[in-house]
Amino acid sequence: MARFQPCQGKDACRDNGERCVTCGRSLEEIARLRAAMDALAGIAMDFGYDNVEEYAAYVARKLFKTVNHRREQASQP
Repeated sequence: MARFQPCQGKDACRDNGERCVTCGRSLEEIARLRAAMDALAGIAMDFGYDNVEEYAAYVARKLFKTVNHRREQASQP
């Protein structure tokens, strides 16, 4: 199983055309995560949430539960 390496910031990001040489993630992975973050931010903006911290905490909790559930399902015969 791979280990997630967070971005070190746009100023630190350098790539070789396939991967960021700073964090080691593929450019596809980075692009997909950015698109997901943009979509989540768009929801908060579109609905005018004033409690963004609570929204972000909810998303983090649900993501954690969803990933664990999918892993459990994948490991069952």
